[in-house]
Amino acid sequence: MVFLKFMCILFLQYAAFSACELVSKGHNQNSLVADKAALLAFKRTITPERQSALVNWHETSDVCNFTGVLCDQWQYRVSELVLNNTNIGGLLSPFIANLTGLRVLDLSQNNFFGPIPTEFTHLRFLWFLKLDGNYLHGQIPVSLSLLWRLRYVHLGSNDLNGTIPASIFTNCSLLQYVDFSNNSLTGKIPAEVGNPQELWSLNLYINNLSGKLPISLSNLSELYSLDVENNYLFGELPSEVVVKLKFLKYLHLSYNDMVSYANNTNLEPFFTSLSNCTDLVELELAGMGLGGRLSSIIGQLPSTLSAIHLEDNRIFGLISPNVGNNSNLTLLNLSSNLLNGTIPFEIAQLKRLQQIILSNNFFSGEIPDTLGKLRSIGLLDLSRNRLTGQIPASLGDLSLLSYLFLNNNSLSGAIPPSLGRCRDLHKLDLSHNGLTGIIPPEISGLAEIRIFLNLSHNLLEGPLPYEISKMESVQEIDLSSNNFTGNIFPQIAGCIAINLLNLSHNSFQGPLPESLGKLRNLESLDVSNNSLSGLIPLSLGDCPSLTSLDLSFNNFHGPIPTGGVFNLVTNLTFLGNADDLCGSVPGIHICWGRKHSLHSRKFVIEVSVGISASLFLFTIFCWIGHRYIKGIISTEKDELFSTSAPELKFNFPRITYKELSEATGGFDEGKLIGSGSFGKVYQGVLRDGTAVAIKVLQLHTGNSTKSFTRECQVLKRIRHRNLMRIITACSLPDFKALVLPYMSNGSLDSHLYPRPGTERVIDSSLMVAARDQAPEVMKMWETAIAELLELGLFCTQEAPSSRPTMLDAADDLDRLKRYLNGDTTATFASSLGISSSTLDDD
Repeated sequence: MVFLKFMCILFLQYAAFSACELVSKGHNQNSLVADKAALLAFKRTITPERQSALVNWHETSDVCNFTGVLCDQWQYRVSELVLNNTNIGGLLSPFIANLTGLRVLDLSQNNFFGPIPTEFTHLRFLWFLKLDGNYLHGQIPVSLSLLWRLRYVHLGSNDLNGTIPASIFTNCSLLQYVDFSNNSLTGKIPAEVGNPQELWSLNLYINNLSGKLPISLSNLSELYSLDVENNYLFGELPSEVVVKLKFLKYLHLSYNDMVSYANNTNLEPFFTSLSNCTDLVELELAGMGLGGRLSSIIGQLPSTLSAIHLEDNRIFGLISPNVGNNSNLTLLNLSSNLLNGTIPFEIAQLKRLQQIILSNNFFSGEIPDTLGKLRSIGLLDLSRNRLTGQIPASLGDLSLLSYLFLNNNSLSGAIPPSLGRCRDLHKLDLSHNGLTGIIPPEISGLAEIRIFLNLSHNLLEGPLPYEISKMESVQEIDLSSNNFTGNIFPQIAGCIAINLLNLSHNSFQGPLPESLGKLRNLESLDVSNNSLSGLIPLSLGDCPSLTSLDLSFNNFHGPIPTGGVFNLVTNLTFLGNADDLCGSVPGIHICWGRKHSLHSRKFVIEVSVGISASLFLFTIFCWIGHRYIKGIISTEKDELFSTSAPELKFNFPRITYKELSEATGGFDEGKLIGSGSFGKVYQGVLRDGTAVAIKVLQLHTGNSTKSFTRECQVLKRIRHRNLMRIITACSLPDFKALVLPYMSNGSLDSHLYPRPGTERVIDSSLMVAARDQAPEVMKMWETAIAELLELGLFCTQEAPSSRPTMLDAADDLDRLKRYLNGDTTATFASSLGISSSTLDDD
């Protein structure tokens, strides 16, 4: 009987348990259906063209088989949604908040935008939240602090702004990893940051945070990484914080506004506090303007230290020899400081060193030969110092060397051929030194140089090494400002990847090879200031990437090609070449007969015959005109002008902008002798000792180019004993100047107004000479003198704006001369508005 009662009780318990399980299972399956609906609703908010990663997300599929979805088999809920780096995107949907059983959410490295939904507070079981690498904006929701189970939060690399909610660090006491980096957050780092006792990583770099580092950070005894680089934090270096962080491995404080102790003059207290961080691996204090002496304490930092970044500061002093104690150091960057002295030989003890950067300091002496023992070195940068002596041959033992920068020093001697053993060299820059000799074939044959070879501004000589054509991967070659000679060989086109080639300021001769047109990646070519000759290669117009070209100051001649880069350049590209260089470039004279072959015999005969016939007809015309004018002009005029008119033979020498600049000391204001609305006049001395006055036209004045052309045309025709002649002119698109004799007796104005009173302007002897002339001649001279006086009165007006320009005055004097020579159609003073009728209308 007892047994039956016991069995009945067991049966009832089993039945009750089964009923509860069925009810629970049904409830959980309903929850899974709700999760599926939430996920499908989330999918509909994703931009259609970005749904390729969700092809199996549809009604007929099991939700637990959806891509990126993981279900909890016991709870029958979606527990994880991991869709990182799947290229999905769209407005970050609040439908995700319906996945109330979610523990892990990772949508990082995608294309989501919009604010972080406040509905995420419903995810009460969430402990892992990763939304970095999207385009989320707005503020960090304060409501995230309600997710008290959060351990890992990564919202970096978005467009978030506003302040960091202090409540996140207050309520989420289990936080271990926080990353809000690479956003636009402002305000201070909340003092509550020191509350989560398990926090081991805090990344707030690249924001706009300000204030001081909270002292509460010293409470984070488990802190492993602290990165607050690139903000606006200020105050003294946080010695009181780091001294208590004994597990700290990564300390990144660079590019803030912190200072060292004792008014930014003492680094030692901070370095001393770091001695407690026995696991320290990386120390970054760059770009803060830190002042102080580089103490020997740097050699007493933890032996675990792998990287030291102290660049872009104001640290001074010597590198202590005990720097060799940092045996695990792989990177040492002390560039852009005020360090001096010699580079210690003990630095060769850092056998693991891979990068050493000491550029932009004041180091002197020779490069230690012991650097050749750093067999792990990949980057050696000693540029922009005051190093002297020769380049050590031992550097050729650095088999892993990829980047060698020794530029901008005072190194001398030859380039060591041993550098050719550096078979992994990508960049070699030895420019701006005093290196001599030739380029060793071992160097020029380094096919491994993939980025650039810069040997410019040295004293190197000899022909261009043929081996340089083997550099198939090099992108930039700069050999400018040396003493190289010989031809540029066609095989240089073997540098098929090159995009910059600079051979300027050397003594190369011969033609520019047509093979340069095969360089499809060439963007910049500079061969200026050499002695190259021949025709400009047509093939350069076929270089699809070429946008910068300088062929100036060579001996190129003939037509300038068209198309490609030749449609982009100005005449400055071709300055200082042969006189017969021609083309359609503005400022270069046009090539006549372009449609005929310049080498065609028939074309040459046709041109010769045409020119001969034209000259013959012109001679006949001049002779007839001369006889006609001679018959009109009376002999009385010959008596009036005792000297005959000069022959109209114009031989204006060429002059360059460079010569004018030299003559005036770079157009120094001290050479300025006059100025006006149309330009300035400078006193100068040409290379042959000729004293000149250089009138530089103000091109910003309206119609100035037309005015300059007209003035040149008039002044080259004027020949009179009382008018100064034009020596020559310089005309460029952006510069125009007249070169005139320098008149040491001062300006006309000083003679017209030397003192109160009136001076004689018209010589009375002119009236005496014309007194006994015929009535027609008398009338002509009376009219001319009256007009001359009227012009003189206009030229002596008090207000400069009322005076005629020199161009107008010279033009009217030319008209007067033609009138006196018998030209009855000549008008006078029309440019001034005085009279527009012919002179003999009176």
